[in-house]
Amino acid sequence: MSEHNDHGDPAHGHEGHAAHDHGHGGHGHSHAPADFGRAFAIGIALNIGFVVVEAAYGIIAGSMALLADAGHNLSDVLGLLIAWGAATLARRRPQGRYTYGLRSSSILAALLNALLLLVAISVIAIEAIRRFAEPAPVAGTTVMIVAGIGIVVNTVTALLFMRGRKDDLNIRGAFLHMAADAAVSAGVVLAGLAIVLTGRTWIDPVTSLVIVVVVAIGTWGLLRDSVNMSLQAAPAGIEPARIATFLRKQKGVKGVHDLHVWPMSTTETALTVHLLVPDGYPGDAFSVQIAETLKDRFGIDHATIQIETDAGTPCALEPDHIV
Repeated sequence: MSEHNDHGDPAHGHEGHAAHDHGHGGHGHSHAPADFGRAFAIGIALNIGFVVVEAAYGIIAGSMALLADAGHNLSDVLGLLIAWGAATLARRRPQGRYTYGLRSSSILAALLNALLLLVAISVIAIEAIRRFAEPAPVAGTTVMIVAGIGIVVNTVTALLFMRGRKDDLNIRGAFLHMAADAAVSAGVVLAGLAIVLTGRTWIDPVTSLVIVVVVAIGTWGLLRDSVNMSLQAAPAGIEPARIATFLRKQKGVKGVHDLHVWPMSTTETALTVHLLVPDGYPGDAFSVQIAETLKDRFGIDHATIQIETDAGTPCALEPDHIV
């Protein structure tokens, strides 16, 4: 962790003092992006191979459920590529106009993945509905075998991302895609068994629609969180009101304003705030200690704290509605 402090003239009030802290360790609720390059490479290779096999046998068996699952898996391959690219960009050093680096690319990737899934399930739903009007024979045994392979492939891929799913929305998106695929493949196996036992081909498009519902439910959370992050809402689990209460309780602090909390990436959170300390500038250690506590208690990775010492000099950013 490194700290940087600027100290101006106390008489200038809101233009006087600012302390900055930005760390990327393992404390608090968030951390710098982990390297999942190997996991992405293995997952993409496995899924590309399976998509080819599943699509081919879907055509051979005349199974809309297999083709629907293959289409969904193809979207997941694209999703993994997007997530991998964003994870790589997020690790690049800040330079030039990109003073935060390209960390926010992971947020855009999560949003793009959610939208990609919505497009994929829309196509699947349309084709499944068409199958009700134009039923076709389905080779149930082939469906069961191929979907069984899918359970293995998707489960292995999901496990590759399990350790990062709680800390990184981008990685969580990859994990949820693969975990949902494993469950969907299990559903396709059951559909194949039902077709073999009953001979009712309508089970195949019904299964496709069930796949759509399952994926849509899983996608909603990813879409909601990625949209919120794109709008720079405070990350889930971080309450600005609680942070403001904590800051007001610090020794010598008589006022808190211009508090902003937003995600720099799917794993890192930034904060800026103005603190009114009328008794005079409390020293560098004061700001550094607050920044460290914000990281440990609230998961704030990059805190910028501005100290104001003159209550008689109004701060142009003090009203809550001004940003």
